[in-house]
Amino acid sequence: MDIRANKEKLVNWIDAHFGEEVGFLQQVLRVPTDTPPGNNAPHAELVAGLVEDFGWHAEKHAVPAQQVRDYGMQSITNLIVRRPYAADGPTLALNAHGDVVPPGDGWSYPPYGGVIEDGYIYGRAAAVSKCDFATYIFAVRALEALGVPLKGGVELHFTYDEEFGGLLGPGWLLEQKLSKPDFVIAAGFSYNIVTAHNACLQLEITVHGKSGHGAMPETGHDALQAAAKILNAIYGQLPELKKIHSSVPGIDSPTMLVGRIDGGTNTNVVPGKVVMKMDRRMIPEEDPVAVEAQVRALIMDAARGMAGIRVEIRRLLLSRALRPQPGGAQLVEALQHNAQSVIGELIPAQGTPLYADARLYGEHGIPAVLYGAGPRTVPESNAKKADERLLLEDLRKATKVVALTLFDFLAA
Repeated sequence: MDIRANKEKLVNWIDAHFGEEVGFLQQVLRVPTDTPPGNNAPHAELVAGLVEDFGWHAEKHAVPAQQVRDYGMQSITNLIVRRPYAADGPTLALNAHGDVVPPGDGWSYPPYGGVIEDGYIYGRAAAVSKCDFATYIFAVRALEALGVPLKGGVELHFTYDEEFGGLLGPGWLLEQKLSKPDFVIAAGFSYNIVTAHNACLQLEITVHGKSGHGAMPETGHDALQAAAKILNAIYGQLPELKKIHSSVPGIDSPTMLVGRIDGGTNTNVVPGKVVMKMDRRMIPEEDPVAVEAQVRALIMDAARGMAGIRVEIRRLLLSRALRPQPGGAQLVEALQHNAQSVIGELIPAQGTPLYADARLYGEHGIPAVLYGAGPRTVPESNAKKADERLLLEDLRKATKVVALTLFDFLAA
């Protein structure tokens, strides 16, 4: 086998079919998947139909409706597209998620329009991570179009609850034993490989007091006053968190914030109830169980002794960290080598303070890294903000890098 000639054919195929790839991406961008509310089964049906046009079969794995509702979403159908080749080779899974945060306001382009202008494609999930539905599908198509003997296999995992933590996406597929790949590449950006990421704890704190007339505040128990004490305790911890540093490049210190507060009934009424939602990011070295216990104690201690006040704490999410697994270095080396040839630079392999559902593969002992189409940094993409966009040349480059990496692992 002439490896160099076949790799050249791979990249040439991607160039020749790039217009088709961009058109495919436009189609998957145009079906909304706002989460919440999380009615995402229609998007999975669309993608399943699109891959059938390539002669592939998408297995539709619908999560039971009650389980989805209890989770806070409306519908989830996860997809697995299996492409088995000859025996005695590894199976690589490529995972991208189709759920998105709602678009919000301030868009210059329709958030579900897939508009192309000045070399960019605009739309919610253009960069995170519907773009990698296209990256991964067209990388596999390029590989198979070579017509060379292949061993092992590829699985495309398209899942729909990353914004809620991934437990009914990759987590559910793995728990149901529907897949156990040898390696995983999950959605990421073109100019770096993510090998580790933070853990995340999210809590809902409900402060119960007693409403009272604003002219006679002593007749009530002010839940907002108690909430203010809790807020002061939480934010008072930030200087201590800044003293903690991760040894993983790309990850700095733990963080903590309250992202939402709801409460009270009217301007002239003592607030009888306040609900806060908080987020605590943990570096890979921290123990999530110990951190949650510390945060819960901090909250309860802050409100202790306040007459008529009761505090409830409910866990919304506990996302564990992604840590490098044995065997992951092989993935990193191949991606870096191929990026060097396509992009012309050595892309770094590092951690990120974000969190993703790739961690769920790592928890099952499967080496997983994040790599896909996107810019150098999250802010450049406007991810989760108005006018989210992707430079189409970055989509082309990432598709080539992934295809070349699949060739390295699977060419017989």
